[in-house]
Parts: sequence; structure tokens; C-alpha cells
Amino acid sequence: MEPLRIGIIGCGAISGIYLKNLGAYRSTTVVAVADLDLDRARHVAQEHGVPRALSVVDLLNDAEVELVLNLTVPKAHATVAREAIQAGKHVYNEKPLAVTFEEAQAVQAEAESKGVYLGCAPDTFLGSGLQSCRKLLDDGVIGEPIAAQAFMLSRGHETWHPSPEFYYERGGGPMLDMGPYYVTALLYLLGPVRRVCGSVKAAFPERTITSQPKTGKVVTVETPTHITGEMDFHNGATAHITTTFDVYGSAIAPITIFGSEGTMLVPDPNNFSGEIRVKRAGTDFERVEQTHSHAENSRGIGVLDMAYAIREGRFDHRASGALALHALEVMTAFERSSVEERHVHMTTSPERPRAMAENEFESEI
Repeated sequence: MEPLRIGIIGCGAISGIYLKNLGAYRSTTVVAVADLDLDRARHVAQEHGVPRALSVVDLLNDAEVELVLNLTVPKAHATVAREAIQAGKHVYNEKPLAVTFEEAQAVQAEAESKGVYLGCAPDTFLGSGLQSCRKLLDDGVIGEPIAAQAFMLSRGHETWHPSPEFYYERGGGPMLDMGPYYVTALLYLLGPVRRVCGSVKAAFPERTITSQPKTGKVVTVETPTHITGEMDFHNGATAHITTTFDVYGSAIAPITIFGSEGTMLVPDPNNFSGEIRVKRAGTDFERVEQTHSHAENSRGIGVLDMAYAIREGRFDHRASGALALHALEVMTAFERSSVEERHVHMTTSPERPRAMAENEFESEI
């Protein structure tokens, strides 16, 4: 099929792996990049062999660009996405879809009104690790899912990140930063969520940066940095999640699925692969071979899946705006539940994305 022509807005660190993979796939091609810093865009274009480096406005108005890959900072995701949609472009956002559920709803509504496609990271659930877990679940290896637990435990970014302030501002925090990987994985494995409850806190009102070049700068914490939540799924399963920048980690598995016939330890959902272990009655945990195989870092596979859907006129791409909107509603509802001291019922309920064939994109590289 004719490659989908992509323009990338935002030339930060994450752009490198997208440029590498989308340039290697047969069904995608990057025709332009843009950044508020045009010199940075020119450098990235030269480094990755992209034909043009443009201003953001010029890229949005470029007739050759069919899809805008929005790699701006999260606070700009909604604004840039809506501008691209208004220009008639398909859009794939980095995660999260927006920093508030209301902003994300507006982006989704705009895409629907314009008849364009909307997608959103993360696409790690399309990697070999979680695809293999999905097949094990669908094949009934651990029986009916009863419950799950997910943990993202960290002490924060100020000791290593060169510019960690954002992570402690409104719109930052561990749930919106890392939660999309964990929540999206659970949605893919278990389906949509019916209601949630949560408890949130910020253990430390200030953070002192010890990394370079901003060592010694004190950051005021504006967002919860320790979030726990409970999810009730439409299929009857329940799940617990903790995301935190306040602790030093533990030996707990990133995700565990408990079934009626066994238990499955799921790989880190921030990665595209990883070890899967299953315990059934009368056995110890045993490693299970992955049924799918993709590159270790397949970031951009969600864009590739979206390219196929666009060319074939289907709206069933997996890393969809609808899935990302539901994930954001779940994630933001934990704090809302804590503040309002009640369960919060979801207003969105997308279909669980269909599983991938074991060799679905084998011909792309």
C-alpha cells in the first residue's frame, strides 16, 4: 500500500525512536518535522534523513502531510491536536491524550466532526510481551480473570532528569506520566472499566533537584505524587493500581493477573517485551515463551496500525483516541474520587482492542 505521509511536531528526545521506526516501516514515511526551535528541527531532519524542517504553522498547512505525530509536551497535546485536526490532518498524540478529561473530550469530538482519525500512545501493549499475555488470557490458560494488581513505584525524577520540574506541576505526576502504560495494558487485557475509587497524596511539598544542570533548585509540588486506585471492570474483574514518585521501589511484579485457574505475571508495560510467568494449581511459577515477536523497541507500531486502518478505511486501529480517552477518564477519576470521597462511574466504554495476529506486521521491515 502507499506509505502514509507523516509530519512530526516536537523534536525532543522521544522523536528519535519514532523517526527510526517510522522511517523503516514500508507503510509509513516521515516527510517533515517541526519544532518551536527551528534549528533543532533542522538538526533532527538532517540526522534522520527527513526531507524538510518546517515551522509548526507551515507543517500544519502542508498539503503533503496526512498525519501529524504530536510529540509536544503534555500540556500542549490538546491544543496542537485540535489545530492539526482543524487543518484536516489525522493525529496521533504522545500520551496522555490531554492533561484533563474535558480537553481530551474536545479533541475526540473535533476529530469525529472532521471525519479524521485520532490515535494516541502508548503502543507498548502492541509489543510481543502484552500480545502474548493477551493470547494466554484468551486461550483460558489461567481461567476467568478475577482480579489484577499494578504497581509503578519510583522516587521521582529530580536525581537524574535534566529538567524534572514538569513532573511535579499540574498535569504531571506519576499517574499521567506512567499510568497510561499500566492502565492501557489493563484495559487491553481486561476490557473497559465501569467505576473507580481512589486515594491520593503528595508526601513531600517540595523537591530539590540534584541532577545537572539545575542542581539545588527547589520545586514546589502541585500535583499528587502517590496515587492508589481500585477499578471495577465491566467483565466483573477488579484491579488495584499504585503509581508513586514517593518510594524507593519493591520486588512486586509490575502487573499480576489472577484467574480462576492460575496467576500470570505480566511484563513491565513500559516495555514491548519481557518475561511472562504463569502459576497453575499444583505448580510453581513457570516461564512461558512469547507467542508473538517484534523488535525490542517497537515504538510507532501504533502509528503503523493506524496507517493500515486509514488506507483500508477502517476505524478499528488499536491505539485509538477512544481507548486513550477512556484511560484518561480512569486516571483522572482516582483524584476526583479521593477529593469527593465516592466511587466515580465512567462515562466512556470503548470496545477492547482486538488481538494481533502473531505475524501481523512481519512484512513491514
